Amino acid sequence: MANRHRRRDRVLFLAVLWCACLLVLWPRAGHAVSPPALMLARDLGTADIDVAAYFVSEKLDGVRGRWDGRTLWTRGGNRIQTPAAFTRGWPATPMDGELWIARGRFDAVSAVVRGHARDEAAWAPVRFMVFDLPAHPGTFGERVAAMTALVARTGHAQLQMVPQTRVATRVALDARLADVVARGGEGLMLHHGDGRYVAGRSHALLKLKPHDDAEARVVDHAPGKGKYTGMLGALVVEHSDGRTFRIGTGFSDAQRADPPPRGSWVTYRYTGTTSTGLPRFARFLRVRDEMPPE
Repeated sequence: MANRHRRRDRVLFLAVLWCACLLVLWPRAGHAVSPPALMLARDLGTADIDVAAYFVSEKLDGVRGRWDGRTLWTRGGNRIQTPAAFTRGWPATPMDGELWIARGRFDAVSAVVRGHARDEAAWAPVRFMVFDLPAHPGTFGERVAAMTALVARTGHAQLQMVPQTRVATRVALDARLADVVARGGEGLMLHHGDGRYVAGRSHALLKLKPHDDAEARVVDHAPGKGKYTGMLGALVVEHSDGRTFRIGTGFSDAQRADPPPRGSWVTYRYTGTTSTGLPRFARFLRVRDEMPPE
């Protein structure tokens, strides 16, 4: 009898220990893990390239996501909770994409991703716009063909592919950029047709925008004057080298009434730099929910 009790107690102890290990090791909803190894773009600027060698697509202003075949993750390694129907029937193939609603709707899609995990109505306008297959061994041209077939075969309304096209010259590329910006877009992405998927900054992936942008940390709030009395006048932010400067434009009245908190990170747009290296004509774009990987 005593041996039977000891065996039972041992089995019970091992079962409890196993459950405890699962609770510690299993990724919880929203719990950060190691960020996915993403392919990141370099700035094209005015560099001389063979434009015809690249696929061109619009740079979408959404929330980047990585589908690992079972789960959606942010670029910072946080699990994205969605209604079950949003990913039902998606393929087991890893996909890079952008959670996107429409041009100029970044704040809306960011709010959905951060705060509406189970709300099907809130997720209804969101699309996962696929632009690459990180596990595919082929060239980007081959990955475009594979993406096209994969999305068509899946047939899910909220899983779509970012259109990939070709242009022949830099003049045509600049015209395409001007058209996208005039319609409220951010810019263009260029994938070299022969490029392989490689984690980190790659010369096979370029971005082209009419303005520069960067991130800075909010360190203080400068009070407003005149019609902005009692509201935000400007954000005092910290440059990458530790120096501070002000961002005083680009805010809505609601953002001036409830500005980004101290310690948060914001993205700003600027046009060149001063003789001391600080950004010129800095303009607020958005709050960064996550900083991009180094």
